[in-house]
Amino acid sequence: MNFTRRRPARGADRLTAVLAALSLAAGLQLGLAGDASAAVTAGPVFNNPTGTVAEQQAIRTRLLDYIGQSPSGSSIKASVYHLWDKGLAQALADARTRGVKVQVMLDESSVSDIDGEPSYPVLASALGTDLTQDSFVGLCPVDKSCLGRPDQGASINHNKFWLFSQLDGASNVVVQSSANMTPSSYSRFWNDAYVLPNNAAIYTAYSDYFGKLVGKDWANWRYTSTTSSPYKAYFFPRPANDPSPGDTVTAVLDNVTCAYTEGGTAKQTKVRVGMFKLTRLAVAQKLVALQKAGCQVDIVYSETDSGSSSGTWETLHASGGPALRCYNWDDDNNANTAARIIHSKYLLIEGKYDGTASQKILWTGSHNYSGPALTKNDEALLKVDSNADHDAYVTAFNAAKAAAIPGTADNTNACKGLTTTPEA
Repeated sequence: MNFTRRRPARGADRLTAVLAALSLAAGLQLGLAGDASAAVTAGPVFNNPTGTVAEQQAIRTRLLDYIGQSPSGSSIKASVYHLWDKGLAQALADARTRGVKVQVMLDESSVSDIDGEPSYPVLASALGTDLTQDSFVGLCPVDKSCLGRPDQGASINHNKFWLFSQLDGASNVVVQSSANMTPSSYSRFWNDAYVLPNNAAIYTAYSDYFGKLVGKDWANWRYTSTTSSPYKAYFFPRPANDPSPGDTVTAVLDNVTCAYTEGGTAKQTKVRVGMFKLTRLAVAQKLVALQKAGCQVDIVYSETDSGSSSGTWETLHASGGPALRCYNWDDDNNANTAARIIHSKYLLIEGKYDGTASQKILWTGSHNYSGPALTKNDEALLKVDSNADHDAYVTAFNAAKAAAIPGTADNTNACKGLTTTPEA
């Protein structure tokens, strides 16, 4: 089998992903035969690209488990930017065979970026491509998200979420991830996923959003959010001509109080950001302002932008700015292989938020802190108000920070966005 690129990829993976995909296609992937199903409980799943194969594929394995658990008559819905994993595609096909309704929406580049990659043909054969049927695999338009306005320029369906109507002992299960289903997403990129079961309101909000993606009715799309404590889900794009234009992330950060007193003790709010791409100037400026206001702001990122005084790299590196570590490492000095990066997109706040002290809150999803993620792309963002889950993310953040190369020596073309870092 020979995979070749059909056109220049929009953030497509490099040769390593293609070669690794061959291994997956040959069946050299983690299987679940003989393993007990994982209990479906709320909380995060993290991969470790520097660890064992099992640690690298932790998110993939969890999804394979849930696909395998799905009983006849239940449904699986997934919206994913890139799916280049024949084993996972076959698991979805097998689910359809046993009577599960399987619906998948992909960015068009998931098919066109690599000629001959087998995942889409497996899905198309098993599920069909008729979006009016109970099962299907669908594509957003070429160079466009399903809900982005054409007059706004190129956009993508950048989502990475999975919905399971029924699993063993759980229903209405949402899995919101930062991970594409590709070899590099497992073995090269730091990613996370959050499992949210038994919440009908959030599940329904995601399912309704999925239906909007299927309908591709961009003209009537409006940015929406749904709250079901302790969760809140946000669905993008949020174009400037929406009735409520604005920046979701800066609005969140506006609720942070940096220096406060609790029980007679002076305290400081901690803000941690693990982010693949941080190129939205308003967000960079707000993070700097929080640091100067007395917050402890700590950022691990893979790409900013540069080239002028208004670049996010320059803004973040100004005197008095936050602690910064870049994770964008071409560890094998081979431009044809994917760099090691942090691919997650999470924000962690520990301290005083929205007027209440001793908060531990996280936001995670597919939403990079970039302009297109806000106004053009199909994206989802999930807020979780949980001390334990926040602390689990802090542990993952510290692990990525410790592994980050070049780290603080981030005056490099890759970290400054002067060379493109592929996202696959």
